[in-house]
Amino acid sequence: MQEIIPQLSKVPHGYKHLEVSPVCGALGAEISGVDLSSLPSDEVLAEIRKALNEYLVIFFRDQDLTPDQQKAFGRLFGTLNVHPVYEPLPGHPEILQVVKEADARDNIGDTWHSDATFLDEPPMGSILYAKEIPPFGGDTLFANLCLAYEMLSEGMRNMLDGMNAVHSDAFLTQVNAERNETRSTKLKTGQLNARETLHPVVRTHPETGRKGLFINEPFTDRIEGMSTKESAPIIEELLAHIKRPEFTCRFRWQLGSIAFWDNRCTHHYALNDYHGYRREMHRVTVNGDRPF
Repeated sequence: MQEIIPQLSKVPHGYKHLEVSPVCGALGAEISGVDLSSLPSDEVLAEIRKALNEYLVIFFRDQDLTPDQQKAFGRLFGTLNVHPVYEPLPGHPEILQVVKEADARDNIGDTWHSDATFLDEPPMGSILYAKEIPPFGGDTLFANLCLAYEMLSEGMRNMLDGMNAVHSDAFLTQVNAERNETRSTKLKTGQLNARETLHPVVRTHPETGRKGLFINEPFTDRIEGMSTKESAPIIEELLAHIKRPEFTCRFRWQLGSIAFWDNRCTHHYALNDYHGYRREMHRVTVNGDRPF
């Protein structure tokens, strides 16, 4: 029997104030008709929320924001996170300066992941704004964790429901000096104790009720009740499944573009294919709640 992959509606419904254009079948839509430098009306904000819930990651073009304006937009969705591990943009602790200088070897975000799942209450979402881009490359990939869960076999879904996994920031805190040598965005230095927290392997989205996988490569260490080695085959199988092309979309940046992704139900991956050119992005992260 041929496998059928559920897809998003190609014709968006229920939008009166925004133009919503899906970018592919799995997730993602470009939003036009709004200038985010000024706070949107309640009606426009409601449609932005609707689009985020429907498409999981939404993209805006041709925006021109100051750091304060970017933070003001982020606060419409919740309080803002101050990253516990990375150094912030000077003068703006709520903004992470995601930069790769032209002579740097590596970037950050070069693994499939959801942001900061090692926190007890991982972020609701992140808003990434392109300040300087290379002439080519530097695209960001996104994956739909709900679709990945829904396309597992019934037996696998039944096994995973009720499982918990241990998330840790050791990937960053225990190798901070090594990572800082080849990256422009710096981790806080010094000996930082690794933190661990427990989250369900299958998370229920608090707004849509949709279930999705909630593990990732850098921060998920092991399944509760198993060793890291015993957990590896399960985690690796799920991570390989999530990365199937039909669950993903790819965003090509332009100067002034914004990507706003729902961290509760997506992975993202930053491509490092623009060596010799500088790339600078500003990221505002909205705090979330405890997964269930």
